Amino acid sequence: MSDAYLQLDKLTLAYGDTVAVKDLDLSIARGELVALLGPSGCGKTTTMRAIAGLLNPASGRINLDGADITRVSANKRAVGLVFQSYALFPHLTVYENVAFGLRLKGLRGQDLDSKVNAGIRSVGLAKFAGRKPGELSGGQQQRVALARSMVMEPKVLLLDEPLSNLDARLRLEMRAELQRVQKETGVTMIFVTHDQAEALALADRIIVMLNGGIEQIGTPEEIYNNPISSFVADFVGFENVFALKDGKLATANGAIALSTPAPDVAAGLAWRPRAVILGSGPFQGTVRGTSFAGNSREYLLDSALGPIKAEVDAALPQHELGSTIAFDLPVDAAANLKRFG
Repeated sequence: MSDAYLQLDKLTLAYGDTVAVKDLDLSIARGELVALLGPSGCGKTTTMRAIAGLLNPASGRINLDGADITRVSANKRAVGLVFQSYALFPHLTVYENVAFGLRLKGLRGQDLDSKVNAGIRSVGLAKFAGRKPGELSGGQQQRVALARSMVMEPKVLLLDEPLSNLDARLRLEMRAELQRVQKETGVTMIFVTHDQAEALALADRIIVMLNGGIEQIGTPEEIYNNPISSFVADFVGFENVFALKDGKLATANGAIALSTPAPDVAAGLAWRPRAVILGSGPFQGTVRGTSFAGNSREYLLDSALGPIKAEVDAALPQHELGSTIAFDLPVDAAANLKRFG
């Protein structure tokens, strides 16, 4: 990106002799909300630690707002960090937790009070300023950690698995809260997550990482609808993923032709369960599992292609365990994969 605010150039990160991230190139614009998404060990948290100044690169550069910060100490690079554990001081009130970093910078008196109260109000906790972390819910503690970082006016705010400690209802609330704070303040925000639903719901752009490198970069819509590799497809919910061999599906039972020709340029095809057509088609499957999911019903089929996962409206007649169903994998409903394996 030509308007890069944060730029990682050929960044290599290692723990001793073990290379965790190699030759990583990444550009992030001012004011973006970006997700680093991937499984454990893919390098996302290591990359975040390097941006924060908690890990020195083996090679490469980190530039922020036109300045090289590769060797700048963590406390001088204007990067905020919200930890997964929140790292609040249990013996201090909300006010004192938020004020802590500002006091270290020498802020006192009315200036301190004004900035701390504004930070607490920004996350909706004005009524809780005198409480201690143990008297707050998990979501409220997360908001305190966010306010504590935001009052330092960071150029970049980093969040490590910010919602993983919250229950499902609080996760939804905090997603909205993070988006609101980010949009209102315009801070450049990067969050690390292994949860694809969280990344899709929050981010302007998603960087999918694998084995210390970038597998795909795109908007949530691009990642969700057009994965470029079998790994990304599987990671974002395409549960029926096949390599192609001479235009046919490569399966344990050999190459099997589809009802219509596969694209010549694709290395593989992937279907979400909802895209599988049940009740008609050239293939046969035996129902080995079924589950009710509210508005839909999910099926696991044994077939010559291997296991197939399908999803249909719950209002349709139910297929019993052990029954045989015709099905189809329509090519026009598949994601075309450029890389497989």
